[in-house]
Amino acid sequence: MGRTRDPAMRNHTSLTRFILLGLTDDPHMQILIFLFLLLTYMLSLTGNLIILLLILVDSHLKTAMYFFLQNFSFLEISFTSACIPRFLYSISTGDRAITYNACACQLFFTYMFAVTEFFLLAAMSFDRYVAICKPLHYVTIMNHRVCRRIVFCCWMATLLIISPPFSFGLALEFCDSNVIDHFVCDVNPLLKIACSETRFIEQMTLAGSVLIFILTLVCVVLSYVYIIRTILGFPSAQQRTKAFSTCSSHIIVVSITYGSCIFVYIKPSAKDEMTINKGVTILTTSISPMLNPFIYTLRNKQVKQAFNDLVQRIISLSKN
Repeated sequence: MGRTRDPAMRNHTSLTRFILLGLTDDPHMQILIFLFLLLTYMLSLTGNLIILLLILVDSHLKTAMYFFLQNFSFLEISFTSACIPRFLYSISTGDRAITYNACACQLFFTYMFAVTEFFLLAAMSFDRYVAICKPLHYVTIMNHRVCRRIVFCCWMATLLIISPPFSFGLALEFCDSNVIDHFVCDVNPLLKIACSETRFIEQMTLAGSVLIFILTLVCVVLSYVYIIRTILGFPSAQQRTKAFSTCSSHIIVVSITYGSCIFVYIKPSAKDEMTINKGVTILTTSISPMLNPFIYTLRNKQVKQAFNDLVQRIISLSKN
């Protein structure tokens, strides 16, 4: 709930930095967390960069589906890079301080990349709907200009939704504490330590989150209702299996993304709320970006073929 405190009790000294508590004070656990996050970050970076490179250089991966996948991989790299390297630095040096401006930038960019991913996943579900339900018109409907406009709209919709609460958040005063109970700058722990009125920002944040969740989820669900209905009408089992396989990777990624998001909105006890929040953040910022490249490549023959072709080209060049 929002709150107001007596102005006479405020310390109006300008706050220039926050202290991020992290995940644990146990030195042994910190080592394990550092190694785990470093490994997942490197795998995420490598996997998504490979997807970007393959789609860029392989002529067979120039369809709308791979254009969206390329943008999704870029978002995954950006999202995890906005959070994990700073935390790895904090663990390795013991420096938990983060400047006010760096915290504001981290908060803005993590939410911008995360929200854009939701819109892009909805766009990818529409792409699968057109590919399966309107295959003869797929190339015409999902041409390059349309795809670029869809991606542009994903970014613009994100900026329109997150900019107002973020702008109001910049006016918050922090006078009692600068300690954030998290390993990243996140909305909830920041609002907990603010000493100015937060009710309006909380309501805007909740309304924006619900709007994003409902809009994108409705688009995904409607797309797959039509997709499943169309697939079930195919005459042969082979056709049905092939059609389902083209959607399977996207369905898995959507399930992980929306599943982790639902945990945020489950109302836990006050004692467990921050623990769950940290766990979900670990999942979304490190594990999901690492898994997604493998999900898309291991279940996609064209991407695997493109990877094999690229490896063969590199081997041939090295021999010459």
